[in-house]
Amino acid sequence: MNDSYFEFGTAAERWDRARMFFEAKEYLTAARILGGLVEEAPEQVAPRLLLARAYYHSARLGKAEAELRAVLERDPVEHYARLMLGRTLERQGRQAEAAPHLRMAAAMSGDFGDDAGDSDV
Repeated sequence: MNDSYFEFGTAAERWDRARMFFEAKEYLTAARILGGLVEEAPEQVAPRLLLARAYYHSARLGKAEAELRAVLERDPVEHYARLMLGRTLERQGRQAEAAPHLRMAAAMSGDFGDDAGDSDV
């Protein structure tokens, strides 16, 4: 696919296209579309969070971590980003760094059980 496909259409059309690819588990394609949307509107959290999820699911963990940290800079109480950051750090073998994020995500969601933070990302 050439790059014009990823840049074609309005932001809303590209957002819909990116979500379609994400839902189809075409994470790399979704990430290419979302990357442009994030560049155009870096202050918007939703495209950046979906981009982080696409990176996470395609095992591009360093990129996922960077996007999640950017989300949390803009919205420190974004519970799902906090959970994802914890999971991303865990997947990188960084349990000590992950633990505070997972505890905070559990506290934000009101989940104080023994399996707090065990949901899928």
